[in-house]
Amino acid sequence: VLGALTLNYFGLISFTLPQAAAIGIIGGADGPTAIYLSGKLAPELLGAIAVAAYSYMALVPLIQPPIMRALTSEKERKIRMVQLRTVSKREKILFPVVLLLLVALLLPDAAPLLGMFCFG
Repeated sequence: VLGALTLNYFGLISFTLPQAAAIGIIGGADGPTAIYLSGKLAPELLGAIAVAAYSYMALVPLIQPPIMRALTSEKERKIRMVQLRTVSKREKILFPVVLLLLVALLLPDAAPLLGMFCFG
């Protein structure tokens, strides 16, 4: 958001606040969230934002490993997590269904986005 508004301030490129917010979500969310939000805030930028968001996601395997190596020790990277308990098949099925129903009742506008998240 700040980058788009800075470009606007210096007169290089003109973005409205909703357009700046739609552009800014690319770095802070995944592809479906960026597409959903840009469709609501700035539909005229939907195509460009979709390409940018998915390109960014495709580059994560190249960008993330050197950053992880720089910020963690070898000992920390060798830690293996154990599962505390087994999750039943019933829980795996009911959790996304119940979650989506609750969100659809409380926040109907967010239901499509959460539906993509739950059933992914």
